[in-house]
Amino acid sequence: MNLKAGNSAKNMNPIICADFPEPDVIRVGDTYYMICATMHFFPGGTLLKSYDLVHWEIAAHVFERLDDTPAEQLEGEQSIYGKGMWEASLRYHKDTFYVCFASYDTGKTYIYRTKNINEPWEKRSLDGVYHHPSLLFDEDGRIYMGYGFNEVRILELNDTLTAPKEGGFERLLVEEKQDAYISYEGAHFYKKDGTYYIFVIQWLKGNLTQREQLCLYGDSLDGEFKKEMVFSENLGFPMKGVAQGGIVDTPEGDWYSVMYQEHGAIGKMPVLVPVSWDKKRPVFGDNGKMPAEIRVKSTRPYYVYTPVFSSEIFEETLDGKGRIKPVWQWNHEPDAALWEQTKRGGYRITTGKISVNLIQAVNTLTQRAMYPESTVEVTLDPSDLKDGDFAGLCVLQGCYGWIGVTREYGRYYIVMWNRKLQDCMFHELAPDYMPGTEGFRVPYGGDDIRLKIHVDFTNMRDMAEIFYRSGNRWQRVGSHRLYFKLDHFMGCRYGLFAYSTAKTGGSAEFYDFAYRVENI
Repeated sequence: MNLKAGNSAKNMNPIICADFPEPDVIRVGDTYYMICATMHFFPGGTLLKSYDLVHWEIAAHVFERLDDTPAEQLEGEQSIYGKGMWEASLRYHKDTFYVCFASYDTGKTYIYRTKNINEPWEKRSLDGVYHHPSLLFDEDGRIYMGYGFNEVRILELNDTLTAPKEGGFERLLVEEKQDAYISYEGAHFYKKDGTYYIFVIQWLKGNLTQREQLCLYGDSLDGEFKKEMVFSENLGFPMKGVAQGGIVDTPEGDWYSVMYQEHGAIGKMPVLVPVSWDKKRPVFGDNGKMPAEIRVKSTRPYYVYTPVFSSEIFEETLDGKGRIKPVWQWNHEPDAALWEQTKRGGYRITTGKISVNLIQAVNTLTQRAMYPESTVEVTLDPSDLKDGDFAGLCVLQGCYGWIGVTREYGRYYIVMWNRKLQDCMFHELAPDYMPGTEGFRVPYGGDDIRLKIHVDFTNMRDMAEIFYRSGNRWQRVGSHRLYFKLDHFMGCRYGLFAYSTAKTGGSAEFYDFAYRVENI
């Protein structure tokens, strides 16, 4: 098993030890493709590929930018945290890939399509937010979308996928009338052997303490649908039910579901569950429970997967221009005029706005943190910072923490800043005027400085240890507790950042980045 690609050995679950939330999976020939929500990170719509449903690598991104709105570009105090690209539907129909998702910041539902995932995708949109949409291309040529929150609706689309079909089919299939935290969300819409299936989640209050996977199925869209609870499993993590995913078949005719499980600050990690059929009724796992071992035949057994994390920032290109490796994403849309690849292969950020804190910083370059433990290091050249600038290495989330350098009155200081849970509560961002708390400061000469953050996610410990190197020794400056919160709605990321609080135009260079995954 290629553990270096970021996969877990224990029970093969989670199949990817990082935040790839709300997955949808298809098979095209011998290749499986997975789409994951990326919210406020760009390029957006991360697509992964696999030949055995267990090992995965990043294959492409659906879009470089969305709508270039001021909030998507972090202008002023605007942002799309908790918005952007939500759960997506991935489909393949008549030699064409389709991706459909809603964005709460623009109030639109987008449908992208392409013949080749490595080429630009054509963008279309529908007015309005169709929550967690899932596409179905029926055999008769009609196109439907299942969607909803605390309800499931079915809507027929026009042939151009730009609006509901005039006079087309529309139905409220079911709505939640019980007391629920979440119900009938995360639709995944299929047709198999003449039967329609919609998989959704349910999380009722009362005795039920975790998400469960439900299935609604019927022989006609306007007929009766049965409801079955098909999976209720937490893999030993109470209140962390595995749910919200779709199904896919192998070339041999076996079926599997890829869902996700929340694991604290690391985010939502994909989980693989075998599926069988009792006539029309889907049976997940071994009578509803996760089997001890899952074996999936590989369509390319000798394929070597590229890890979903990397110590490299840039790819080599024939034209010599810097291209960021696909494991990296920017926090919000980047400003291309304010970053560059340096002569020594580093990443330079120049500031172009006044910001009061890390979450407003433009061109913060991020990678997903890896479970169960991971460490990143980078060397920072702060020589071109201006007074009032900050630059460094962070763990990015609403309750962020970072180690870096600031310059004040021409002098340099190594500093650590963080936001604690009481600063930004569970649902909301902290007020924009709150920069966080400085927990460490020491003067130094302003030379290049080596920075390090180690995060332990084991059993949801979710603790970051923060260091800088002085001479040949690492100096620990503090620890910081991390949380998965609804303000960002994404798992913890490592990030390289720079921002100005007084005057723009300062810059920072990051080079010799290193990423290690431990105890996998």
